Amino acid sequence: MTPLTEFSEEEQMYRAQVRQFARERIGPHVREMDEQSKFRADLLKEMFQLGLMGIEIPEEYGGQGGSFFQCVIAVEELSVIDPSAAILVDVQNTIVNNAIIKWATDAQKRQYLPGLAKDQVGCYALSEAGSGSDAFAMATTAVDEGDHFLLNGRKLWISNASEGKIFLLFANANPAAGYKGITAFLIEREFAGFQVGKKEDKLGLRASSTCELILDNCRVPRENVLGEVGKGYKIAIETLNEGRIAIGAQMIGLARGAHDAAVAYAKQRKQFGKAISEFQGVQFPLAEMAIEIEAARLLVYNAARLRDAGKPFVTEAAMAKYFSSVMAEKAASLAVETFGGIGITKDCPAEKFYRDVKIGRIYEGTSNMQLMTIGKKLFG
Repeated sequence: MTPLTEFSEEEQMYRAQVRQFARERIGPHVREMDEQSKFRADLLKEMFQLGLMGIEIPEEYGGQGGSFFQCVIAVEELSVIDPSAAILVDVQNTIVNNAIIKWATDAQKRQYLPGLAKDQVGCYALSEAGSGSDAFAMATTAVDEGDHFLLNGRKLWISNASEGKIFLLFANANPAAGYKGITAFLIEREFAGFQVGKKEDKLGLRASSTCELILDNCRVPRENVLGEVGKGYKIAIETLNEGRIAIGAQMIGLARGAHDAAVAYAKQRKQFGKAISEFQGVQFPLAEMAIEIEAARLLVYNAARLRDAGKPFVTEAAMAKYFSSVMAEKAASLAVETFGGIGITKDCPAEKFYRDVKIGRIYEGTSNMQLMTIGKKLFG
């Protein structure tokens, strides 16, 4: 039996590579990207070159042929430095690439996977103004015109949309059938009638773009239906279950970054003639936080290992996402308090972690939605 936190030699090397890239290449630009609300194009290009955007894509399509656990490693290590960078890798790998690998036809895989591995950003478009936690209350429609569908509606809060080239988008092809009319489509940015709209001005994760999508008689070829017509709800559910594990990894990385910064500051900050790290009032909260970070890591790693092993993981994914996001919020808050007054200034790394962390309890299923999933397991 291998301990959950013990990595294989390949996983150790992979983690070291991602960690080095995050610290040396992304680290120097974090504040600039946050202030400009834009992720640097040159860094995104390097992420593609390193294979970070095609981790599970088979080698025959230009990907790395890696594991889901490697996606988790990448998201965690990037989040220690900049959770915004992790969003690009998370959505690309655990949702978009994953769905195409699992549900696409051979022709669709040949058409889209090479680009997603090389230089095309993928986006996941499910949410709408009236369709958040109630994801299947979507109003976007898809009218069957024989050899193509005409899509109309608006999608909101779509991560990475500014950079996006391929959109995994959900619309209802038979509203009378309710959720059983929901269908998944692969939409290219250049399709007629498709437009990336307003970019949101956000509290946190500012370097990660979040935009609305507008579909005005968007013509989508029938061969761009992913899976079966009317079975899109199944694709949506299954991809989100896996994506939640990666959000847990993002929260672990964020908490690690905040905690590491707080510990380092406590060692060098002096008050009353000694470092504040010598006071139990500072030591104990940081020690408790280290325990919670480790507990979250075990939950996330376990869910990821279960997924790679082909075993049931839905409840474990919900637990990992719930606990990690709650834990990270506490860690970021504690980091700000450890820094004291400087903790709320832009020069302090804790300030950005504090802004970035809040979305963790909201996106890819709110904390209450995770509790509902766990509750269903408990009570049937």
